[in-house]
Amino acid sequence: MKVVIQRVSEAKVTVDQKILGQIDQGFCLLVAFADEDNDETINYMARKIANMRIFSDTDDKMNLSIKDVKGSILSISQFTLYADTKHGNRPSFTGAGNFETSSKKYDQFNQALRDYDLKVETGEFGADMQVSLTNDGPVTILMER
Repeated sequence: MKVVIQRVSEAKVTVDQKILGQIDQGFCLLVAFADEDNDETINYMARKIANMRIFSDTDDKMNLSIKDVKGSILSISQFTLYADTKHGNRPSFTGAGNFETSSKKYDQFNQALRDYDLKVETGEFGADMQVSLTNDGPVTILMER
């Protein structure tokens, strides 16, 4: 499982010019799954994200979690995080998980985040989505498991 965490002041996802998800302060997550990802992996990543302290406190130190700042999450499925660019000029995505299985894992992951009392907005799994955001900081972190 791979997740890119972007700390944002705003983010939204649209499909066919229709807004599917929109948040203010929080995280925009780009999320990809491999076939070997399991319940343990999904729960671990959700817990780490819910408790990660990357928001600034009053001393301007990254010391607050998304729960502390009452932030929201915009979760976007992004199989291209598994791009293998070692050979040739066209990426290979063979490391990405099966479509149907990954779709279920994506739903499970978003529910695991909600279980931490987080507001989670999503795009549409497998759709051609347009994502816009204002990166806060900028702070962008890659998590892999």
